[in-house]
Order: sequence, then structure tokens, then C-alpha cells
Amino acid sequence: MDSLTLVDRPHWLSERAWPWRTRALPVADGHVAITDTGRGPVMVFVHTGSWSFVWRDLLRALTPGFRCITIDAPGCGLSDRVHGERVSLQASADAVHTLLEHLDLTDVTLVAHDLGGPAALAAAAVQPDRVGAIAAVNCFGWRPTGAAFRGMLAVMGSAPVRGSDAVFGWLPWATSGRFGVGRHWTKEDRTVFRAGIDRSARKSWHQYFADARGADLIYRNIDAALTGPLAGRSLLTVFGEHNDPLHLQPQWRQRFPRARQEIVPGGFHFPMCDDPELVAAILRDWHSTTTH
Repeated sequence: MDSLTLVDRPHWLSERAWPWRTRALPVADGHVAITDTGRGPVMVFVHTGSWSFVWRDLLRALTPGFRCITIDAPGCGLSDRVHGERVSLQASADAVHTLLEHLDLTDVTLVAHDLGGPAALAAAAVQPDRVGAIAAVNCFGWRPTGAAFRGMLAVMGSAPVRGSDAVFGWLPWATSGRFGVGRHWTKEDRTVFRAGIDRSARKSWHQYFADARGADLIYRNIDAALTGPLAGRSLLTVFGEHNDPLHLQPQWRQRFPRARQEIVPGGFHFPMCDDPELVAAILRDWHSTTTH
């Protein structure tokens, strides 16, 4: 870890807002930003679309007993900006794979959110021996089906929507509100979150939506792993009470009949931001009782 270059702290990212050092991990298209803090069993936090600031409060609650590692997907947050076809779930999965390999991590608990679900699982499919358990936080890990799911990805990944957000930045603003990540955040926190999603990063976010609709090879690899080497892994799902319109939790149960499933009361799409202490307690309890 010490061999990795420190990422220069942007002027808008105070130590109060993000109290940890961030390092640059070399990947195929430049560098991705990783933060490695705490001691104990390893948890790797994967979100693809916005950036690792969504995990901040959960890290504060977990680092006394866990080694917590976050990664910004290519084109997002403090990672190098990339464009066009280089922004893909495969690129995000490859970055997670590189992280696990470079740090030589084993018995890892992957904690994934949103589009981080397929990215994390695709990385796990390549090196299942490094993964001990999986926590799915309001995410999926299979080919999107149904008009509602595929339609949402088509709209959010479309060129007109991508272009309008690049100009106006409406998605980071909407996401940073009280029904998104900003439920308990200060004005400064919301400003920091939005600063990490500049014009280029907003385009990448929408490109990830577009790619998630058609990344069939990734989904085939995940399906093979979930019915093969990852089939026996312990699974936890954590969803917000008011945000599972696509009924993803029951679909996780179909794939992992013994999964532990939790609901965050009053929670929405970012339950780790709605109640970080509760989600941390759930993760600690599940980790202490599961067999890796």
C-alpha cells in the first residue's frame, strides 16, 4: 500500500469531510482512487456511478474493528477521468480485481451498492478464492429484465439525459438531498459530494447506466460464478424500507436461499447514509456469525 502514490487532496475536500488519505492505484486507463483505513477483517466497498463519499459515515462506524477499503470507479470521484467506451462495468470490475490482487487481499467481504453490485460480483467471479462473503446494499447482480428496469437504465443512460446532466448537474443535486445521501449531512458535506461529480464524472455516471443495460458478458460470468464457486458464500442484503421498487431483495433470496435480509426503517436508496450506525451494526453482527 505504501508504494502507491498519494492522491493530492482537492481544495474542496477537507480533512473533516474525508479524514483519510487516498492513494492512486494503477489500472488500464490511468489510476483509480482507493482509501484504505482501519484494522481487522477486510471489507471492500464498491459503488459505481457517484463516488466513495457515499460510504463515509459507514466507514467512521466500522473502522474501529475492520479494515475498510473504498474504490472510486474509473471516471468517478478522485479517480482519473475516462471517456466513451472506456467507461464500462467491465472497467469498474477490472479496477476492483486489480485492487484485490495488488493488495493481496483474502477472505474479503465485498460490500456493494447500486451499479457496484455487478462490478463487484464480476471481480469476484475472476478470483472467487479472495472473497469470503458478499453484502448487497440496494443493488443487483444479474442481467436487468422487465420493462421498468430496462427502461430506467435506457432513459438514465441516454444521450439527452447524459447531456442535460453534464450541463446542469441535476442528478448530483437530487442525489445529495434528504431522500438520497444527504439525509444527515451538513451543507458542506453536500457540497463536497457534488464537487466529486464534475461535468466529466456526470457523463461517466450516465454511461455506466447505459452499459449496465447491455453488459451481457459480465452477467453471464456472474451467473456462472453465483451457481459455481461463489454459490456457498454468505450473503447479506440491506435495503431501505421505501426503496425496492424492482423487488430486488426477493430475487437475491431466489439465488441465495439462506441469505440474511435486512430492512432499514425509513430508509431509501442509500440505507448506509440513512442510518449508518444501524447498517454498521448489521454488518458487524452478520460478519461475527457467518462462516467465511
